[in-house]
Amino acid sequence: MRFTRTLAVSFALISATSVMAQTVPCGGDFNTFKSDMEAEAVLNGFDAGAAAQFFAGVRRDPATIKADRRQGVFQLPFVDFSRRLISAGRINNGKANGQKWDSVFSNIEATYGINRGVLLAFWAFETDYGAIQGDFNTVNSLVTLAHDCRRPELFRPQVFSALELFERGDLDPARTTGAWAGEIGMVQMLPGDILENGIDADGDGVVSLKTSAPDALTSGAAMLSDLGWRPDEPWIQEVVVPSDLDWSLTGLDTTKTPEEWASLGVRARDGDFAAGSLPTSIILPQGRNGPAFLAYPNFGVYFEWNQSFVYVLTAAYFATRLEGAQVYDAGNPTPPLSDNEMKALQQRLTDLGYDVGDIDGILGAGTRNAVQKVQQELGLPADAWPTRELLQRL
Repeated sequence: MRFTRTLAVSFALISATSVMAQTVPCGGDFNTFKSDMEAEAVLNGFDAGAAAQFFAGVRRDPATIKADRRQGVFQLPFVDFSRRLISAGRINNGKANGQKWDSVFSNIEATYGINRGVLLAFWAFETDYGAIQGDFNTVNSLVTLAHDCRRPELFRPQVFSALELFERGDLDPARTTGAWAGEIGMVQMLPGDILENGIDADGDGVVSLKTSAPDALTSGAAMLSDLGWRPDEPWIQEVVVPSDLDWSLTGLDTTKTPEEWASLGVRARDGDFAAGSLPTSIILPQGRNGPAFLAYPNFGVYFEWNQSFVYVLTAAYFATRLEGAQVYDAGNPTPPLSDNEMKALQQRLTDLGYDVGDIDGILGAGTRNAVQKVQQELGLPADAWPTRELLQRL
């Protein structure tokens, strides 16, 4: 099962010789689109022979489009999703890999201030520690998604980044494979990210993200650092919240220091707060009756890797488990809405003027914010968790 960083593409990753105006429109005949992309590459400084060779064998990949449209697993609530992804096997393999590559992780921690659990969690979820890296032809997938008119602006830059990797001898258009959205290697990095943050950590003269754990992990750390990771700071921590908390204060839009939360009755479930004076937010992934976490500034960096709230929180929580945290208290959350009920709620919120994004049945940030605001207006506990009562009231 794949979970990819498709919505956080870095756009400033193409070298100065290949920055280009976006002149080729998406859609239309695929072969014409491919030829136009090749011509655009040459106009913007790429070698004509290299561009011709790069684009020559490109084919539209229907399987890529199918995978892009099929991401229903993100509709699962946090408890179900996290239990599906986090297994005893993944925990044990994470600990074993942490020991096996101890010197690599120690160097990463010293250089970037990123805990090994953070990278181990991504490594586990993205490729099961390198075992399942994807068999989609990378160039076919990227050009297919650039041609598709759903999100072409996200993938066009990655096509030209892949071409630059090809010119460097670091990508084979016919043989390089990875995830359906164009990510390559053990921690699944896009071509542009590889250009910007790829590191030869094992010293063999090549950045080998598919076969070298040191290269993949160190490159992933460099990317997280580039995205804004704050060295030697926590990311999330499980907390216990009082039953009389003002629920409208929860969510990522409100920040307080841990000391301020403590004055409201919030406490760390295990031990003390990981940091005392950083701005933090209370996250209730399934409302006031479910698990509760304190999000530190580094939690926001996770959304630069993947924009699915449930994936991000699960990856962040799994990192704490690999660092020794206990299993979270699932509580007794109110049952989630069905897919059709969630879509009906999103439609109603949209009709009321709230921006929830797509009517897709996924409880994303926009829907959570709208739910919390409507709950406040209706005098309901404003914990951002949609219930059937709320749907009926609307």
